[in-house]
Parts: sequence; structure tokens; C-alpha cells
Amino acid sequence: MTNLTITHEIDREIVVRDGDVELFRYVYIPDNPQLESPRPYFYPIRTRAGHDTGLYRPHDHVWHKGITWSLPVVNDENFWGGPTYVRDKGYQQLPNNGTQGHRRFTELSQTADRVVIAHELDWTTESGQAYFSETRRITAQVTGENSWTLTFSTSLENVSGAQIAIGSPTTKGRENAGYGGLFWRGLRSFTDGSLVTTDTIGTGNDVRGQRHEWMAFEGKHDHIDATSLVLMLDDTRNPHHPPQWFARSEEFAALNPAPFFSEEVVIPAGESATFRYGVGIADGVAADAPALAEAVRGILAKD
Repeated sequence: MTNLTITHEIDREIVVRDGDVELFRYVYIPDNPQLESPRPYFYPIRTRAGHDTGLYRPHDHVWHKGITWSLPVVNDENFWGGPTYVRDKGYQQLPNNGTQGHRRFTELSQTADRVVIAHELDWTTESGQAYFSETRRITAQVTGENSWTLTFSTSLENVSGAQIAIGSPTTKGRENAGYGGLFWRGLRSFTDGSLVTTDTIGTGNDVRGQRHEWMAFEGKHDHIDATSLVLMLDDTRNPHHPPQWFARSEEFAALNPAPFFSEEVVIPAGESATFRYGVGIADGVAADAPALAEAVRGILAKD
């Protein structure tokens, strides 16, 4: 039986519960410092059994926050947080950490089996320049006895008055570091877990930079005898589909379908770019990934 509910803490966050289990919190007005490029994020993120899957402000990268839409290279601006990769100089902490600021909600609704969150945001550089006007839509629904699906859709309208190129550290010269986009940072205990694609089970070193429609991460929990599965699926209409993946299991757990991995997406002044993703969260193992991907694909196609 499904019973999704919303609790809204005004000017802070939205909590979505599945019965007694808190599935996630969507913090739409964060209190993070400017260096971390303040932006909305999902944390915590739990399975239907109530097991955590995400990590917030890890000491190695305090700008990582559960699941969040983060862009490290937007012309010369940083909407990811922390230092910026500069060609031939490496990472430099610059005064360029921008903000994704909530403007207003356009929908906040719930039924027993589906939640919809939609809002508008303003992207502003650290120096105060308007870059994007964003329309964002999020849904959550249960897709199986042991799984639920989050969909994430964003349309970025360039309001800067000039062309904007979205890239990555790789487009700036750092090999195999093409991160940027919808990014999930996993639990510490998920380190050295398994990355799953349609044709392989491996590590970040095996699959990073490869192109796939979807990828999943199988991670093990401390303290409890349980395994969780986090899967991300790229919409077929996204730029540069199927994307290259910035995925890690060594050092830490991460999944990121990165449309800007090795090639920029250029948005002319006054025009928009749209990106859509499905995220499956399950109490499961690697062998469950294909069925979970099919369920997420079906949800994304109808949304």
C-alpha cells in the first residue's frame, strides 16, 4: 500500500514520506556558505525500508550534497561549489561560486501514490550577474514493493545577454574528470561498491567516461545486513544522449550522467536547454538493476 505525504517547512524544505518512512527532504533554500555554491538538494534520500543512501557535506568535498543539480563550468562561473579547474593551473579557489536561488513554487501537490514539486529559480553569479532563469519539476512515486522513483526535469533559460557554454573540468583540460549535472554522492559504506550497466558490473575506473543510457550503484550498509541500489537514467531527448558517465566507487561512491563530460553545451542568449532524468532508489542488489531501469524508464516516459 502506498501513502505518500508532504510536509512543507516554509522557506526551507519539503519532506516526502511513504507512510512512516521519510523518503527524502528537498531543501530548496539552503543555509550553505557562498563557497559551496548554495543550491537546492535532496538529503537525506532513503529506500522504502528507510535505509539512507546519500551523504551530505562530506569532509573531502563539502559542496557535495546528497543529490543535486550542480554545474562546475558555466563560462567562467562555478555553480558546483569549491575551487574551479583552470587550464594549465589546476584547481584554484576563485570568487566565482554562484547561487541557484528559489523564486516561487508553481506546483506543490500530492496524491496517495504521487508527489509533484515544481518551482522557478534564479541563477546568479557571485558578482551578482543574472545567468539563468530555471523552471524545475520533480516527481516522486512508488514503483514497486522495494523501490520508488524520483524524476527531475530542468529548463535553463539564458538571461545573461550573451552566449553561455556549460562544460566540465575535462573540457578545460583535465582528463577523465567530466563531472557536472545531476550528481549523487553515496554513503561512506558504499565505497568500493559495484557500478552496474546493461552489460557489465565493475568499478569507477572501469566505466568512467563510458556512454550508457543508465547506470546503477550497488552499495552495502554498515550495522545492518542490507544492500541498496541507486540508479540514474538519462532521457533520450537530453543533449549528447547517451551521456558519458562520471561514476566512482574508488575513494567514494558517486553517480553522474554528465552531458558536458567532454563536449560543451552552448546556450545562446535568450534560448533554453532542457534536461530530464529518472532516479530509482531500491532495497536490492545489482541483479535487480535492469528491472529497476525499466520501471524508471516507464515513469519518465509518462511524466
